[in-house]
Amino acid sequence: MITVAIADDHTLFRRGLRYLLEAQPDMDVIGEAADGESCLKMLEARRPSVLLMDIAMPGLDGISATKVIAGRWPEIQVVGLTMYENEHYFFRLLEAGASSYLLKGADPEDLLQAVRMAFKGETYLDPSLARLLVSDFLRQRRSHTLKVPNTLSDREAEVLRLIAAGRTGREIAGELTISPHTVERHRSKLMAKLGLHNKADLVRYAVRRGLVEPVGADWE
Repeated sequence: MITVAIADDHTLFRRGLRYLLEAQPDMDVIGEAADGESCLKMLEARRPSVLLMDIAMPGLDGISATKVIAGRWPEIQVVGLTMYENEHYFFRLLEAGASSYLLKGADPEDLLQAVRMAFKGETYLDPSLARLLVSDFLRQRRSHTLKVPNTLSDREAEVLRLIAAGRTGREIAGELTISPHTVERHRSKLMAKLGLHNKADLVRYAVRRGLVEPVGADWE
């Protein structure tokens, strides 16, 4: 069972999310909060597997609250929710420690997929937000600041590329003909070598270093 909590200052939106999530046989909503401070108080008593976090809330906002959560309860997977397709907020939330990112206007099935992927430790990026990562990559490529890391083995670079491409651990294992345990070992070594802390950091690192190429001219 995936335990989920919701932090959003709009009551109607929270109730809609609760209704959607509790209709799923594998999900249970165990808490709600209307702002960052009340969210942290809720988490003191309850530890959901996944937290749906609104970015813009009164008082302590979602980005600041996510930073606190990443430090205190790193086992909680934060799925950031936003109304705005804004690069500034996106990267700030990424750096704060959220594992997945979704626009509030997304299809309900996309939200459910994001929750399930976050529960498994995978990263979900809304397609329009993923384009921001690619745009960031293209800007850096034009300014000649990109460097392909030479500290990684060929296998580690391949695992990193597949992680950034959105493959699950099992998919990576199948594609490279290795065990899921070996994939996890490579992932841990990658984070240690590169000084990164979570899968979202790995995704951003890979895109910025050119290990994942943009797909389609409309991504620029």
